[in-house]
Amino acid sequence: MNVTTYKFYMNGEWKESSSQQAIEIYSPYSLDLIGRVQAITREEIDEAISFAQEAQKNWKEVSLQDRAQYLYKWANELMGMQDEIAEIVMKEVGKSLKDAKSEVARTADLIRYTVEEALHMHGESMKGDSFPGGSKSKVAMIERVPLGVVLAIPPFNYPVNLAAAKLAPALISGNAVIFKPATQGAISGIKMIEALHKAGLPKGLVNIVTGRGAVIGDYLVEHKGINMISFTGGTNTGTQLAKKAAMIPLVLELGGKDPGIVCEDADLQEAAKQIISGAFSYSGQRCTAIKRVLVHESVANKLLKILKEEVEKLSVGSPEEGNTVVPLIDTGSADFVQGLIGDALEKGATLVTGNKREDNLIHPTLLDHVTIDMRVAWEEPFGPVLPIIRVSSDEEAIRIANESEFGLQASIFTKDINRAFAIANQIEAGSVQINGRTERGPDHFPFIGVKGSGMGAQGVRKGLESMTREKVTVLNLTK
Repeated sequence: MNVTTYKFYMNGEWKESSSQQAIEIYSPYSLDLIGRVQAITREEIDEAISFAQEAQKNWKEVSLQDRAQYLYKWANELMGMQDEIAEIVMKEVGKSLKDAKSEVARTADLIRYTVEEALHMHGESMKGDSFPGGSKSKVAMIERVPLGVVLAIPPFNYPVNLAAAKLAPALISGNAVIFKPATQGAISGIKMIEALHKAGLPKGLVNIVTGRGAVIGDYLVEHKGINMISFTGGTNTGTQLAKKAAMIPLVLELGGKDPGIVCEDADLQEAAKQIISGAFSYSGQRCTAIKRVLVHESVANKLLKILKEEVEKLSVGSPEEGNTVVPLIDTGSADFVQGLIGDALEKGATLVTGNKREDNLIHPTLLDHVTIDMRVAWEEPFGPVLPIIRVSSDEEAIRIANESEFGLQASIFTKDINRAFAIANQIEAGSVQINGRTERGPDHFPFIGVKGSGMGAQGVRKGLESMTREKVTVLNLTK
């Protein structure tokens, strides 16, 4: 089989690294070698950042309408490559072809919406005499200006959509971008930049850097030429990144342990449907997956019966056949999930269904009678395991939900809207879903993590705000 070695993209050209080394990318489900990406050097990072800085000086002077035209072309080129990109996404990160195609389409929509939002963001002015003792002769003009060079680091699970969620607001706002895709997801990222190259974006504005984290990770994060970092990934990595990136703006979207709280008056059929979709789609490899169920003990048996039936209907196997539960991204991830299941069973949890493994494929697993001394009650699995924790009151559910180090999202299932809001008001999370699964989107909604789940906000408008700063020019009128 002919395996492509992909080049990296710098200053508008596709290049091979002077390191003459490449990183091999294996498919998580076929385990075949599907491609190689360049392992670039620190010197090449210096060059890429230097080109970005130069390109950004001109780009920030380009009119918003002209910048918009490049991004509209990018969205069109992505859709022209939809099948090709989706095929790569499927092979590289193990997502079904249908979901991969949807991701490309959603990305094109996201880019277009970001452009539209930027076109409708206007500055403001303030008069000095609106403050006590202020003078009418002072007028402040407040505008948003770009930050400079943005380092964009998306995760493996949405290698196109979450990359564009960083690149599009950065570019339309007048920034340049250093794009460091997840290693498993790098080919998808390269394909996405091929579409941007076809759109004729001025050279140097986006440079894609691929390489070993141990060699270039810290070097990138601590580089004096980087003016802002937008990172999506694990909490441990994000915490280290925050310590190393001194005095520049950061947006971090990290892990979650999103609870699904099921009250005794919930519509159990609907709750189960949302929980199954939330917990097991793409094998639970989503930061916003429902990762534990806190159910009132009076309805726990009924809910469990429905969940068991639904879990056992889930399609399991290769993403090429459109299955919901697919092999995890790598062996280490599968080992970790298996370890969480083993720990829970040793400590007395009941296996309802699942706990079967073939290589990286873990069959959807439902655990009942999970208690707070079990790791699976607190640790993020990023895999298809769902622990059921029985609670005796809303207060107990809230307490367990809030004791987590994470605070990304939570779901509440109840027919009583007052009760839903009473619980939602006490949950420490960036978003609370009432009678729906935890999920990112629509993409223009603010997306926020608190505690160990991140800092800063995403979502189209929030992305534009985070990649710009306010600048005030004061006009002193002479009489």
